[in-house]
Amino acid sequence: MSALRILVVTPTYNEAANIRDVTRRLCLAVPQADLLIADDNSPDGTGRIADELAAAYEQVHVLHRRGKEGLGAAYLAGFSWGMERGYDVLVEMDADGSHRPEELPRLLTAIAEGADLVLGSRWVPGGRVVNWPRSREWLSRAGSAYARLLLGLTARDVTGGYRAFRVHTLNGVGLHTVRSQGYCFQVDLLRRTAARGFSVAEVPITFVEREHGVSKMSRAIVAEALWRVTLWGAASQLRKAQSARTKPARTG
Repeated sequence: MSALRILVVTPTYNEAANIRDVTRRLCLAVPQADLLIADDNSPDGTGRIADELAAAYEQVHVLHRRGKEGLGAAYLAGFSWGMERGYDVLVEMDADGSHRPEELPRLLTAIAEGADLVLGSRWVPGGRVVNWPRSREWLSRAGSAYARLLLGLTARDVTGGYRAFRVHTLNGVGLHTVRSQGYCFQVDLLRRTAARGFSVAEVPITFVEREHGVSKMSRAIVAEALWRVTLWGAASQLRKAQSARTKPARTG
């Protein structure tokens, strides 16, 4: 992986209690990777701390955004920043410590072996979650199963957010047409990647619930994911039906 330029994109909103530790751990675990902290004008001073980290670590950069516009918008802005600067691999990683930086080499190894997209998966053998209530685990598993069923996906962890993309993959999925904002952004990019024939690999990770700060998960985010996945699934079934009707009849 030494020949590939790697950028980890980490969106932040009120992560002042976590961003120092996550940055330190990432720089130790994968010193060849750069980190872009995309801060949505956090009122708790996360942006200021990010600037201090950028001054202390050569590989840390900061993208200051106008305000809280959603996870999808933050990642799209970070991807654009990385593409403009010639990175080869773009990584999604949460800022709250739930995605352990020490496991990133596992994702990068799968990229080096040829995968176009690598998912850090909680639901493959060897993957697990720590400090989640049963209700949260059930919701995540059910969400992945629902999206797999409707969208015809084979990956086990459809909604997870610890991912590594080759830039040519992102160039091929039509990022300029992405409108999803919350956690369904993850489903959206995965379905686009699979539909265009890119290879998808999953590697096991341990997802650790945050110790500091407040989760960004909300009923509105769950609702957005539910209705968008349902619409995508309906549209996919309609296209299949139309395609079947327009196929020429076989003659014996």
